[in-house]
Amino acid sequence: MGDLNWAAIARQYRAGLLEDIVPFWLRHSLDRQCGGYLHHLDRDGSVWCTDKMMWMQGREVWMFARLYNMVERREEWLEAARLGADFLRRYGRDQDGDWFFLVDREGGPKRVAYNVFSDFFVVMGLSEYAAAAGESWALDLALETLRRIVRRRLNPKGRYSKLIPRADLPRDHAFPMIMLNVARQLGAIAPSDEIEALGRAALERIMRMHHDAARRAVFENVWDDGSRPDTPEGRLLNPGHAIESMAFVMDAAGADGDAGTVESAVDALLWMLARGWDRDFDGLFYFLDFGGRPPEALEWSMKLWWPHTEALNALLLALRLTGRPELAEWFQRIHDYTWRTFPDPEHGGWFGYFDRRGNRTHDLKGSKWKGFFHVPRGLLRCWRLADEIAGRPGDGSGSQLVD
Repeated sequence: MGDLNWAAIARQYRAGLLEDIVPFWLRHSLDRQCGGYLHHLDRDGSVWCTDKMMWMQGREVWMFARLYNMVERREEWLEAARLGADFLRRYGRDQDGDWFFLVDREGGPKRVAYNVFSDFFVVMGLSEYAAAAGESWALDLALETLRRIVRRRLNPKGRYSKLIPRADLPRDHAFPMIMLNVARQLGAIAPSDEIEALGRAALERIMRMHHDAARRAVFENVWDDGSRPDTPEGRLLNPGHAIESMAFVMDAAGADGDAGTVESAVDALLWMLARGWDRDFDGLFYFLDFGGRPPEALEWSMKLWWPHTEALNALLLALRLTGRPELAEWFQRIHDYTWRTFPDPEHGGWFGYFDRRGNRTHDLKGSKWKGFFHVPRGLLRCWRLADEIAGRPGDGSGSQLVD
């Protein structure tokens, strides 16, 4: 698998996680006064807004519980997860049982539950917390929430949707991608035929509708037959999103022994890396138009933290599953760009936003979009996968890294 020193790479990702990212968020994010997490953090960790996004609360619960379940049973990690889980239980839902999008610091609702993506991340957080703490209420609430998501799947935004109902509206990639991941997560904790079927259906939809082998691309918006409208929406490519999705597909198909689907997902990973890589200034573009027309999003050429961490994880997973040599070459390229761009050696944590040429556009470490999720999840997965590629099941310290 190339000349890379995988043991050293594993140590780098372990140190980045346990000596930088986790301590930064433990110091600055836990709201011990009101519960939950403060996730709008400036460069030095100071809080610049006290509002709380529900999907960020769910993600942070998941991450602290995941550390407790996979790395080490540290009481401070379990207590950090409990702080968020209890906040979700007390303040997270409206009278119909749907999860708010935004609340204030004390938990007062500020923005209604206008789509299901808060709900998805709450399912992840509460189910992982249930596995860590052994609290049945959390798993019951996660399962109840998943059933509500399924009932809303054909119209996830409900009465808040801007779209005029029509039979030929394109279907988006986000819903099946997150459903596949959530079904894998929840199915490992509470296996059932229902959850397994949801995961299978999501994977099939991704690979049948959004994965396009003829055009060597993964499209964000497609009709039910896999074709697309010739509009900016229909031509939209999101390299980071597609790469993350292919990692979920590889993980599920690899666990099922489906080598053909794994190879198809690895092919798509490589297509989207080639399409998304900026050959002039390095890094992955945020959005692209498949037809080479002007991307509609003004931030299309920016370089963000999460596509790069997702690409590193996806590449190591693909390398472990297939051993294809070009994957190691891509990993080295993105590894070098990521580590020279995003970490902040002065204050700790990682920056999130750079322009095309690599100039930092924002100093913040957390916002309503950036929190304690993609970076620590990516570092944890890369640490574990690099150790496995090196022939070591862990780091030798007794930590258990078992999905």
